[in-house]
Amino acid sequence: MERSFLKHIFEKHQITEAVPPTKEIGAWATRVIHLLFPEQAKDFFPSVDEIEGEVWNLGNELGIILNATDKCKDCNKDERVKGFVEALPELYRLLNTDVQAIMAGDPAAKSEFEIIRAYPGFNAISFYRIAHLLLELGIPLIPRILTEYAHSKTGIDIHPAAEIGEYFFIDHGTGIVIGETAHIGNHVKLYQGVTLGALSVEKDMANQKRHPSVKDHVVIYSGATILGGETVIGEGSIIGGNVWLTKSVPAHSTVYHKPEIKVVEREVV
Repeated sequence: MERSFLKHIFEKHQITEAVPPTKEIGAWATRVIHLLFPEQAKDFFPSVDEIEGEVWNLGNELGIILNATDKCKDCNKDERVKGFVEALPELYRLLNTDVQAIMAGDPAAKSEFEIIRAYPGFNAISFYRIAHLLLELGIPLIPRILTEYAHSKTGIDIHPAAEIGEYFFIDHGTGIVIGETAHIGNHVKLYQGVTLGALSVEKDMANQKRHPSVKDHVVIYSGATILGGETVIGEGSIIGGNVWLTKSVPAHSTVYHKPEIKVVEREVV
């Protein structure tokens, strides 16, 4: 092997920014979820004092993650850790609205326990809401690592910067993509394979709104693709499966794709 190649790799090792392993960051967020939702945990805290201690531990570990991340060198780490801890009750409230939305909207859901423990949609939403909170606190890089970690576990890709309201319901979920500048209102339901994407991926559009807005009480069925920063799905609309949309639709619209399928009986010899 040529020495020049080895030297190049060595130099790259010297200048690469430090960040804790993705597995460690994902494990921290998993502990946050287990604290708030013991339905996912195997160990339970026997006292309020121990709950308080775990909250302190999680805040302290977030600080350690930030200290070990070069992109957070200029972060006010103590302030951000404090902000995260103080936001836990609101995070818990938001996630409970998502559980309620799934319970109310999925006839297959038998209990909230089942939703919290088994539904990949709820798991992906949980990681998204933690990541979005960290992003709002001005923490770089870690939010994207968290949502990509959840993506690898669930097949659901939600950018941490997307704005998503209350009572969010992902049904099945595999293959859902929600882009960075998407805005989603309250009481929205998405099925598997839905894409809220961009019409163009030119780099000079990085600071523009590239992804759609979905207003309150919208249902988007499987395989629908909705593209463009100026595309708005009006309140109360239903978007059918496999629809391709690049323009806005008014409130209370029903949009559907009408393929022609023919069934011809064969003669049996």
